[in-house]
Amino acid sequence: MSPSHPTAGRVAMVSEHASPLAELGGPDAGGQNVYVAQLAGQLARRGHEVVVYTRRDDPKLPERVTTPDGVKVVHVPAGPPAPIPKDELLPYMPEFGAWLAQEWATEPPDVVHAHFWMSGMAAVAGARALGVPVVQTYHALGTVKKRHQGTADTSPPQRLAIESAVGRECGGIIATCEDEVTELIAMGLPRDRISVVPCGVDPVRFAPVAAARRSPAAPRRLVS
Repeated sequence: MSPSHPTAGRVAMVSEHASPLAELGGPDAGGQNVYVAQLAGQLARRGHEVVVYTRRDDPKLPERVTTPDGVKVVHVPAGPPAPIPKDELLPYMPEFGAWLAQEWATEPPDVVHAHFWMSGMAAVAGARALGVPVVQTYHALGTVKKRHQGTADTSPPQRLAIESAVGRECGGIIATCEDEVTELIAMGLPRDRISVVPCGVDPVRFAPVAAARRSPAAPRRLVS
């Protein structure tokens, strides 16, 4: 799809703690960073104008960066320009949302895709007055984290209520599997607004290598 294709659109992605530019393996830098970077890059290569909004965590970062794929990454000034654990970012989300509302007021995107619950909070605040649809991907749910971690869960106590509120306000929810659908319904979110879109795999990076043969006796493992 070329940039002039009539169905190409302006896509805003909000990923408050997981920058597509972050070095993987650092604090709070992992799967969500890869997901956002790959999805944004693929959409840009299909002709869409893609802008990813992430929190500025270093004063030396430029305000805007364009990746080789043509994705624009904007470092939003919300809270101090320093690394902050994601579970401590909630107080800065109103500032993040207000900045998005101002940014989008003059040239709104066609759709906003929010990643993680706090991104959803900022995204719906930024898009609310403009009537821009927001799609939410949670990546992880507070109900599941609390169930498995119990008192070790470091999430803010408001997380569950905010996750539900974001799900009720956004135009659609992307779940990555059917188990997540069950969890979302248990949160009181309507099934007809939830779509299942499994995480993709890069077939070039993860292609079979002809020379890498296993012994017939070797154990077989799909994931490690």
